[in-house]
Amino acid sequence: MMQILQPAGWLPPKGYANGIAARGTQVFVGGQIGWDGQQQFVSDDFIEQTGQALRNIVEVLREAGAGPEHMVRMTWYITDRDEYNARLRELGPVYREAMGRNFPAMTCVQVAALVEKRAKVEIEVTAVVPD
Repeated sequence: MMQILQPAGWLPPKGYANGIAARGTQVFVGGQIGWDGQQQFVSDDFIEQTGQALRNIVEVLREAGAGPEHMVRMTWYITDRDEYNARLRELGPVYREAMGRNFPAMTCVQVAALVEKRAKVEIEVTAVVPD
């Protein structure tokens, strides 16, 4: 069971939920970056790295019998907020291709660097699979 939390009178958020209430098995996906299952980067491009990170998340969720529709929380760590904002129009289709129209509660934070030097984005997810 999942309920989107949208306070009365608030403008609807774009591309995320203000909050989600859920009941079931919790699934925690560690931060995924833009490399493949063999830990090889697909590209140094922000959009391509993001697409790979999102596909990685889907694969990890699948291991728990979950999918993007079960996501309740997503945290993005990016190294360049200006690039993130400048490329939002490109990012939308890449996100929807991997995640569909599932928009959990979301936070995006610019960080000075990520552990993997070539990484431009790292994304972690919490999902809840209904009982």
